[in-house]
Amino acid sequence: MEDHTIITSVVDSHHSHVKDENHFKLAFSATLHCLIGCGLGEVLGMVLGTLFLMSNHATMVLAIILGFVGGFGLGVIPLRKAGYTWASAFKQVLVAEGLSIAVMETFEVLVQVYTPGVMDAGLTDGIFWIGMLLGLIAGFIAAFPVNYIFVKRGIRHHH
Repeated sequence: MEDHTIITSVVDSHHSHVKDENHFKLAFSATLHCLIGCGLGEVLGMVLGTLFLMSNHATMVLAIILGFVGGFGLGVIPLRKAGYTWASAFKQVLVAEGLSIAVMETFEVLVQVYTPGVMDAGLTDGIFWIGMLLGLIAGFIAAFPVNYIFVKRGIRHHH
């Protein structure tokens, strides 16, 4: 009887490990999906604000708005294709992805603002693009734990 208990424990431990590994992969995929939508919007906002010589404050507001639009848009599109109404798709994205998008945007903006030279750089300056890249990396790292917890609790699913 003892051998059966040990085998069951090892099998259960293996299934738990596989489940955690799948949670990790799914959270990674969800965070990458969020990064694409938020990142495209964020970078577009920074590029447009810089191109049109907007103030740093106005540029950041534009980048944040477009980041949220990109993140929500990328989340809503597959749900609409799956037959959700606009309202139910928006509500689903708000619940499942809203916090992830907010965390990602916050860290992207903070890194861009506090990386010396980024906010005063032009589009042809290397520091501008380094700041964008650092912001995207920081946003991904910050949003990953949020998505991992959501996936583990069944709130976040694969797109």
